[in-house]
Amino acid sequence: MPRDSYADGDALRDYIFHLERRIRELEAERAELRRELRRYRMEVDKLLSPPLIEAVVLAVLPDGRAVVKSTTGPNLVVNISSSVDPKKLTPGTYVALNQRGSTIVEVLPEREDPYVKAMEVIEKPRVTFEDIGGLEEQKRELYEAVILPLTKPQLFRDLGIEPPRGVLLYGPPGCGKTLLAKAVAAMSNATFIHVVGSEFVHKYVGEGARIVREVFKMARRKAPAIIFIDEIDAIAAKRIDIGTSGEREVQRTLMQLLAELDGFDPLGDVKVIAATNRIDILDPALLRPGRFDRLIYVPPPDEKGRLEIFKIHTRRMKLAEDVDLHYLARITEGATGADIKAIVMEAGYNALRRGSNKVSMSDFMKAVEKVLKKRRRPYVETSEYFENSMPTGSSVESNVMHI
Repeated sequence: MPRDSYADGDALRDYIFHLERRIRELEAERAELRRELRRYRMEVDKLLSPPLIEAVVLAVLPDGRAVVKSTTGPNLVVNISSSVDPKKLTPGTYVALNQRGSTIVEVLPEREDPYVKAMEVIEKPRVTFEDIGGLEEQKRELYEAVILPLTKPQLFRDLGIEPPRGVLLYGPPGCGKTLLAKAVAAMSNATFIHVVGSEFVHKYVGEGARIVREVFKMARRKAPAIIFIDEIDAIAAKRIDIGTSGEREVQRTLMQLLAELDGFDPLGDVKVIAATNRIDILDPALLRPGRFDRLIYVPPPDEKGRLEIFKIHTRRMKLAEDVDLHYLARITEGATGADIKAIVMEAGYNALRRGSNKVSMSDFMKAVEKVLKKRRRPYVETSEYFENSMPTGSSVESNVMHI
């Protein structure tokens, strides 16, 4: 065969291969365009389809229908689509109804109220019992009542006793009630839900009680869990016979809280911690055993506790050699933990104003006088500090300071 014929044959085969490859590329492109067309058709169908109606299942009838409460109207008796498994339809289940025949066409996933979901503490506080000065007895009781039942429940089962359901922390403001709750949240692996009592109060009838139910429902679902109710006196004041509509709504919320604490639904691995400054105004029904089993008084720190608090708040501070924390703890009798923290911060600002990189004892003394000057307390002896700096012949009265 002539050489030119071989060359023409090779060129023809290359051309055929090129055409076959081009056909495959066009077929793949056509398949992709068809998929894209189907996707756009589905989007158009979604845009043109009528919206579904949300409803809550109340009961499933023996004839295969269901009674639902529609969010747009009254209770309805509706049919169930063949694509929906009737076993998934239990009272309280959220479903979707089509508008034309009000038929159940879909079972909606269980959802959480976003208002209640925001109460869950995702990032645990970085506080432990070691960061709290004093309050040794309170720490022990909290550990035994809350942390131990959640971490070692077998101990209570072996003894045949039921751990406390709730703990109420009460005492003057600024003494560490909220800080103790933060430490419990950090030291336990339980879900921590933080809610302020005023967040349960709403202007719509029944809304406060509903939020209480949702909070405990979420806690049971995410057990082990701890619910911390700060300033519980906002909804737990003593009930009265005569009151405004707002006060009656607060009482409804309180009754729902009482039912959740000691009702038919067991709390299980859900513990409740509450805090208040006004235990004297709380409703007696809230304080009885079975609801808040432990009432823990959080007092102002004693001298040893004040010293520990000073050490905690000054551990990262550069102190001058003349700083005597024992003396500061002794002269700040009656000061709370919050007061001591404010004193330490004010002393740091005093050092900044002087242009010094260390905090001296005089900075602390000025801070003590500024922070505690509004407190109505007796004269505190401070001769130990002023003895060396007193001018000759000064009177004893100049050796005391009114705080």
